[in-house]
Amino acid sequence: MTEQPSPSTEADEADMLLEGVHVLDFSQYLAGPSCTRLMVEQGASVIKVELPVHGDPARGLAPKKNRRSGFHAQQNLGKRSLCIDFRTEEGRAICLDLAAKADVIVENFTPGTMARYGLGYEELRAVNPSVIVVSISGFGQTGPLANRPCFDFIAQGYSGLMHMTGHEDGPPLFAGIAVADSNVGVHAFAAVGHALFRRERTGKGTHIDLSMIDALVHMHETSVHAPGMTDGEFEPMRKGRHYQPLAPAGVFRGPEGWIVLIVTANQITFLFDALGTPELADDPRFVGNPARLAHRDELTEMIESWMARFDTDDEVIAALDAHRVPCTKVNTPSDLASQPHLLERGTIRTLDDPVIGPMTVPGNPFHFSGVLQPDGLVADNLGGHNDEILGELGIGTDARADLAARGVVFSKPHG
Repeated sequence: MTEQPSPSTEADEADMLLEGVHVLDFSQYLAGPSCTRLMVEQGASVIKVELPVHGDPARGLAPKKNRRSGFHAQQNLGKRSLCIDFRTEEGRAICLDLAAKADVIVENFTPGTMARYGLGYEELRAVNPSVIVVSISGFGQTGPLANRPCFDFIAQGYSGLMHMTGHEDGPPLFAGIAVADSNVGVHAFAAVGHALFRRERTGKGTHIDLSMIDALVHMHETSVHAPGMTDGEFEPMRKGRHYQPLAPAGVFRGPEGWIVLIVTANQITFLFDALGTPELADDPRFVGNPARLAHRDELTEMIESWMARFDTDDEVIAALDAHRVPCTKVNTPSDLASQPHLLERGTIRTLDDPVIGPMTVPGNPFHFSGVLQPDGLVADNLGGHNDEILGELGIGTDARADLAARGVVFSKPHG
């Protein structure tokens, strides 16, 4: 039997998964920056390339404190900002020099934008044949809709996700967070890891084409295949606070707020025991999922009547937990910072931003044994590392000053 390393040994040998990987990040807002944030939190060196004079438009998003956007500060931790006008010949040449030294390049412009600036995949590959270029867009780099403008809620609508959200007799609703942007960012992070692994074996770079639409369509667990295989008998439809394929599964009114239950066939007797009605396991209305779906309203009434006997939602959760019934209170985002489970795992953490001050943000969702967790990362001011990055390319002090005087590079001391 192989002897396992002790925790102290693992800590002593800990490193970062992407240490030594150099990333050039042309992306803005959320889809691209969420990918490169995950990379920098695994040790990658990321240069964030921004256009003068405002940089990433996310720098202007509310809420702000001391003229600094919390959105931007959260998504751009640990990245060095180079504010350079790559629409100029000099700026483009500098970016190609940086691309020649990069392992990964990320962009999320409308397809064709980078090529229009002379920084498309072919130009980048010409200076760095093994480079991995990640292009993130709404509809992808190919297809009839490739050039259509897209934002998160557009992706939710086109992909069918919005159709599945809301009440059956009401309008489709969007999820209240940027699920398409953040989802495709994680897809991009995963794709980069596999592309780096392939390059390690073969020396080959690649162009990765990621679409918000593709990422959301991939999330359909039932709704795409079910209509065809049932000859249309299963018609995917939003069911308000209930989950269409299963009962009981959804959101139930508790004594104080809302409680989520999802109870599979293997767990239904646990629920009936918790309700104090074990005989319901033999009630024809509730034997088998099809029967429970047909009598969903009756079952919902029984569950909510039972919940109403308690004084608090926590008491309901405790009673359900005691019987191993899958459940949770519906937390608000404001509740998350007080959840001991999230704090212990680092799912919610506090960073000390030099402009905003203490700031609560989502932590890194990836946990690896023997890998260091990021610490002390903060977002950069616009152009905050211009001199350092240009100096690394061998551009001297006078030349850097000249570039700044002519507006090819730009910086400002806040935000």
